[in-house]
Amino acid sequence: MSSQTVPRVLVLTLLVLLIHSSLPITTFAQPAPEQSPPETAATTTTHGVCGGPTAGHKCHSVPRALRLKLIAIPAILLASMAGVCLPLLSRSVPALRPDGNLFVVVKAFASGVILGTGYMHVLPDSFNDLTSPCLPRRPWAEFPFTAFVAMLAAVSTLMLDSLMLTFHSRSRGKASAVVAHHGHGDSPPPHKPAHCHGHGHMLELDMTPATPEGAVDDDVEAGKARLLRNRVIVQVLEMGIVVHSVVIGLGMGASQNVCTIRPLVAALCFHQLFEGMGLGGCILQAEYGARMKSVLVFFFSTTTPFGIALGLALTRVYSDSSPAALIVVGLLNAASAGLLHYMALVDLLAADFMGPKLQGSVRLQLVSFLAVLLGAGGMSVMAKWA
Repeated sequence: MSSQTVPRVLVLTLLVLLIHSSLPITTFAQPAPEQSPPETAATTTTHGVCGGPTAGHKCHSVPRALRLKLIAIPAILLASMAGVCLPLLSRSVPALRPDGNLFVVVKAFASGVILGTGYMHVLPDSFNDLTSPCLPRRPWAEFPFTAFVAMLAAVSTLMLDSLMLTFHSRSRGKASAVVAHHGHGDSPPPHKPAHCHGHGHMLELDMTPATPEGAVDDDVEAGKARLLRNRVIVQVLEMGIVVHSVVIGLGMGASQNVCTIRPLVAALCFHQLFEGMGLGGCILQAEYGARMKSVLVFFFSTTTPFGIALGLALTRVYSDSSPAALIVVGLLNAASAGLLHYMALVDLLAADFMGPKLQGSVRLQLVSFLAVLLGAGGMSVMAKWA
């Protein structure tokens, strides 16, 4: 290579490096995008920004929304009563008795409905509320409050279950100890003496077996503990259902969006019908008296219509896009979701599928699994409208 070639190569190399270093600036540099003017109340939509349809929007109609709400109140009330009362009336139908296979399948379907309600309806609503653009970014967009509150609610439900069963066991133990102490001086019941007859190398023992009173007492105590657990399940499940039912009704009653209310009426009727069947099955197994059954049926049936009526009364002062309403409703929905998840998976599905009835029949297990999938799948489909 000549001595003149080396400087030329160096010069060309420097030029290439200079051109390459300037490419990101000259080739890819683009002017800054023009900032769009801030949206006013007249341009606010329901997607990605704070607020709902305004008075000029085609979905906003106060008279039509009021008409739909007045139709929804009796329709949801009747659907709720039908759903929760159907299992309670099953004692008069032999095929629907609590120890029958059909009742187990129906209860599995209703448990799937409750599970689908928690995962597909209540939990997403909480996520939407607590991540709304109407809330300040800090702290609501920086921490998953919905999942955190749902987890705390599930753990709290477990703690409540455990503490109530412990309290019951201790109170029963103290009562048994008192009975044993007062009956200590009584003479034991006489036993029939045993007669031995020896015949060569054979020894026959003629002995009348004693009544297994201890086994009977254990069965009675186990039945009482199971009854208490069923009653705890009913009370906690009713609490979770009531909370999210009031929240759903309040949001529907305060809304003036006809496009949202119209499909929501039908979806809530089916929702309350199937959810009531699950709660009614639990109430039946809890063996409450007529008065307590009436109270539970009343609260379940009237909470959603009450929420709608409350939303109607608070239409002028309640805004579902206000930060305070979003935070309160979002946290309540998250707590209800965690409670419903725990109750559906642990107290309803796991208790039934791990119990002796389903464990003794593979066919019944498979049918019950299918019923759970149908219940949860139906609620998942309804999540498109509700």
